[in-house]
Amino acid sequence: MENASATFIRIMKHPVKFRLFLLLKLPSAYFSGVRIKEVSEKKCEVTVPYKWFSKNPFRSTYFACLSMAAEMSTGALSLLHLYKRIPAVSMLVIRVESDYYKKATGKTIFLCEEGDQIRQAIELAVVSGEAQVLKVRSIGRNEAGEKIAEFFITWSFKVKNYINKK
Repeated sequence: MENASATFIRIMKHPVKFRLFLLLKLPSAYFSGVRIKEVSEKKCEVTVPYKWFSKNPFRSTYFACLSMAAEMSTGALSLLHLYKRIPAVSMLVIRVESDYYKKATGKTIFLCEEGDQIRQAIELAVVSGEAQVLKVRSIGRNEAGEKIAEFFITWSFKVKNYINKK
């Protein structure tokens, strides 16, 4: 029997299901061309192209599109570790920090390799019953491997409480 992580990875790698998810839940990412290139329990690579919908007046990728791709590289890892989780755990971005090094004039690939730390924070939230805050890094590089930007996304993970909900 396939585990929840493997099921989630299969769904995220399915071209039609993933694009439908983006269109319905994250339409700005869909139209900007943000796509998951690779995902595993430990890392996630997300791409964003330089195209009409993602460009700015300065002939580079708009920072908001870069931010979407960086956040997705960390968020997809978080969702992977939360998929079908019992008890359910909520996730929330509580801070975004970024540094820019070079103009993004082509495809930018964001890589987050902190899946183990995300999993550990989620487990600690479940065991302790307390919200856990984790700052994770995603580095964006162009196709030549040059660093374009570095993002730090701070997530909060908290076990959902259904007892007092009406």
